[in-house]
Amino acid sequence: MTSPLSNFSLDMFSLTGKVAIVTGGATGLGQAYAVALAKAGADLFVVTHGTSWEETRGLIEKEGCRAEFFQADLANREAHKEIIAKCLEVYGKVDILVNNAGTIRRAPLLEYKAEDWDAVMELNLNSLYFLSQEAAKVMVEQKSGKIINIASMLSFQGGKFVPPYTASKHAVAGVTKAFANELAQYGVQINAIAPGYVETANTAPILEDQERKKEITSRIPTGRWATPADLMGAVVFLASPASDYINGHVLAVDGGWLAR
Repeated sequence: MTSPLSNFSLDMFSLTGKVAIVTGGATGLGQAYAVALAKAGADLFVVTHGTSWEETRGLIEKEGCRAEFFQADLANREAHKEIIAKCLEVYGKVDILVNNAGTIRRAPLLEYKAEDWDAVMELNLNSLYFLSQEAAKVMVEQKSGKIINIASMLSFQGGKFVPPYTASKHAVAGVTKAFANELAQYGVQINAIAPGYVETANTAPILEDQERKKEITSRIPTGRWATPADLMGAVVFLASPASDYINGHVLAVDGGWLAR
């Protein structure tokens, strides 16, 4: 009698033949996610607000995968349907969606401007919801798909000087669970990655404050900040068949920050 354990194979981590959309995928963490998926075999549809994507294209094509880029303003509610429609036009399917695009604006709570609150919530939460909804329509029809949201340590904690960012990232964790509950029956998994402190453009103001950087680093058990490369394994795992029985989970990749 053959054991069910014999069905497991490292091929379950392969994304060969899959199509992945990554928002904000031309720089920073988004670029790392896109390249990681390409290394696992996926073709990429990268959504970006800017036009500087040649480096990312080169890194993806170096892995022997196809890279298509789509410039869009995710704060525009019409963009979400356009993104999915264009990906379907180019590739014919959508297997993976990584909702990476986001923004952060810092100011003391008593001075925080309404327009900054609105801008952060629109990109970090509303665009994630509406793009996921459009992608889910395709995935439900296919009876398969992976949506990976990017949460944060501030999905669990309050932080300082970033009230809408904290609110949006708490909501991302909730939306992840809500989507998972409804879509699991269709073979679609929705999970999130919560990066710890990572050396990126978004954290540059903190990195420049040596006292603040030292304070944060002292609370990380591994004794260092993450680099974008530290997040690459997590996105491949959650995008692959190896994670088919994981749904509605927020995976912290934080060097032990939350365990401290």
